[in-house]
Amino acid sequence: MNILYITNHLNIGGVTSYVLTLATGLKKKGHNIYIASSGGVLLPKFIEEGINYIPIPIKTKKEVGPKILACMFKLSKFARHNEIDLVHSNSRTTQVLADLLSKKTGVLHISTCHGFFKRRFFRRLFPCWGQKVIAISQQVKDHLMADFKVEEKNIVVIHNGINIAKFKIQDPKYKIEVKRALGLGEGPAIGIVARLSDVKGHKYLIEAMKEVLASQPRVQLLIVGEGKEKKKLLKQVSSSGISNNVFFIPEVNDTRDVLPAMDIFVMPSLKEGLGLALMEAMASGLAVVGSNIGGIKTLIKSGVNGLLVEQADVKGISKAILELLENPEKASALGRAARDFISENFSQEEMVLETEKMYLECLNLKIGN
Repeated sequence: MNILYITNHLNIGGVTSYVLTLATGLKKKGHNIYIASSGGVLLPKFIEEGINYIPIPIKTKKEVGPKILACMFKLSKFARHNEIDLVHSNSRTTQVLADLLSKKTGVLHISTCHGFFKRRFFRRLFPCWGQKVIAISQQVKDHLMADFKVEEKNIVVIHNGINIAKFKIQDPKYKIEVKRALGLGEGPAIGIVARLSDVKGHKYLIEAMKEVLASQPRVQLLIVGEGKEKKKLLKQVSSSGISNNVFFIPEVNDTRDVLPAMDIFVMPSLKEGLGLALMEAMASGLAVVGSNIGGIKTLIKSGVNGLLVEQADVKGISKAILELLENPEKASALGRAARDFISENFSQEEMVLETEKMYLECLNLKIGN
């Protein structure tokens, strides 16, 4: 197959990681893979994997405008010249672009819904989901059906997968080395890797840290990521009087640069399609705590491979963290179970296989018609 992926950018984030995992996996299976995007810091990773790159001016939030039209005309020529079989979109603006491209050239359009969307009028009027839409969790599928009336027959649930071999349980000596390299002390480190957005629930974790520190003053909080909430979070940390125990680290190209420094990973999101960073933390054998919402419930089985707390529950978060800190054997057992769970259920191979199967079924159906 000749497959064209479209993303707004190739910067750090779940969508870029998703496309890179899928594209590299399908490339290894012999398919011709192209990526159209405005570029970004992770572009070299695509180039290294032999993925063909087409630069387009798609870094926009406007669903209809000159940039979308310019991209459409450029890609329509490209699609015809390279005999593209299908185009796979990954955001609202790329869905609109891919839908226009599909109508103009006849190529198959597949989209992936990576999370939850507001029910805006234009989206309901012009859905642009494509011939099939991939939902990354059952909760996202339910959202598509309930809020956007997407027919169930047009939705396929395919969970994100990761290369489990890239992640491993770290020995204590190495953890101390990574902590020192990041400027942390040797005390236990609670961590989160996520964009600094209100939907990720950082403020509840920071609030919970006050209670944790009252009992365990050596504990540190490592917040990895960038975003519009950074100033508010810095102010909250300062006003809470816990600045000496909280460390903000810019977003990283590879979570393996920071996960080894963590002893417990917390994902206190208010909404979450699935949670790639959480999956990688689990694959690293970390004890994890997450909100009992969205795709997080798909990953964490409370008391089996992690702990679930209710969303925005500060006391619940602090209680879960303290439970793991005070019971290191339980934390280790949950971490090992978390790694096994990801290895058995969320592998890159399974994700690629299921997606390839869906592509072929759609193409065969198109040919049959």
